[in-house]
Amino acid sequence: MQGKILIVDDDREVLESLELLLKYEFGEVHTLSNPVLLPGRIKAGSYDLILLDMNFSAGVNTGNEGLFLLREILKDDPEAIVIMITAYGDAELAVRAIKQGATDFIQKPWNADKLIAGLKTALRLRQSRIKLKNLERDNQSLKEDLEKLHPVFIGESPPMQDVVRLIRKVAPTDANVLITGENGTGKELVARMLHRESARSGEVFVSVDLGSLSPTLFESEL
Repeated sequence: MQGKILIVDDDREVLESLELLLKYEFGEVHTLSNPVLLPGRIKAGSYDLILLDMNFSAGVNTGNEGLFLLREILKDDPEAIVIMITAYGDAELAVRAIKQGATDFIQKPWNADKLIAGLKTALRLRQSRIKLKNLERDNQSLKEDLEKLHPVFIGESPPMQDVVRLIRKVAPTDANVLITGENGTGKELVARMLHRESARSGEVFVSVDLGSLSPTLFESEL
């Protein structure tokens, strides 16, 4: 499974051992020993996984340095997958990190097989998030294209303004709405405006030609 990984730790031995272990499994592994440079790295390019140590200053084990960096990472990339590196016995600190947005944590010393399995699971999560984000973007683009094809309902006369007011009154409810009128009077435009004003506006609008359905199916659709 290929992925771009960044390891942030001030311990050179940790960086070297993790890089050696993960390079074979994931391909592209970057290391960083100075946490001050992390914001610049994040802005320069995205990573599929970030392994982040909790403490960097000698004699400090509060985890506040790691938690601060975690918040900075998520500020730049809310979808980032960050896995915290903690010392043995710091489980409570790791739970704090997860509550603040970390995906998981690993403890030193780590079990190589468990570590790789956990990172593969996290990488699949990252890929799923990217797919979901792309689908949401495509759905938004499709909605915008459809709205260009089907313009907003426009009317200046008092009767048409009454229709618009009625649409805005009914749209927020879950009531079924029957729209009647002769061909060409704008029934579908009314339906689309109802959809745009409703709580389901983020979903896809589906238009069905009931005239082509059998009476039984027509009744079931109603």
